[in-house]
Amino acid sequence: MTEVRIVYRKYGGALHWNHPGHLLGEDQHGIWVKVPGGTIARKGEGPPVTLKATTIMLFPRDAWWTASFNCPPNKSEVYVDVTTVPEWRDGEVTMLDLDLDVIRMRDGRLILDDEDEFAEHQLLLNYPPSLITQAENTARWLLNAVGQRKEPFGEAHLQWLTKNP
Repeated sequence: MTEVRIVYRKYGGALHWNHPGHLLGEDQHGIWVKVPGGTIARKGEGPPVTLKATTIMLFPRDAWWTASFNCPPNKSEVYVDVTTVPEWRDGEVTMLDLDLDVIRMRDGRLILDDEDEFAEHQLLLNYPPSLITQAENTARWLLNAVGQRKEPFGEAHLQWLTKNP
């Protein structure tokens, strides 16, 4: 089993969510990782948080997002972070979390989350205009793709649920 370290940072480099996962494989959508229920995660250097349910994560090769496909009892079915393009090196995947999240709840509701945080961080962290534009364009694209269940936001993750790392 190949363990990978998943490290989200904020613009400027501050540590954000980070935890281990198990590499499952790769397909046309990107690299798939399983994060089993019971995994310990941390937000920055904060206290450990035990993840209750298994999540299958997708890290695309050249897109500005990362996706989490959550098993019940998680209330969100799909949680997509707008990020910089994920970078892999030495068993670790790293990206900058750009605040905006597109979430599809189990009841079908679609949410664009953290617009307030995105607006605040544009000033506080001095996001360059090109980064702001890329994040906004990515969020708009994701709202459409996730809402319409376009792959990989439909059933692509299901085959990875049954795979053991």
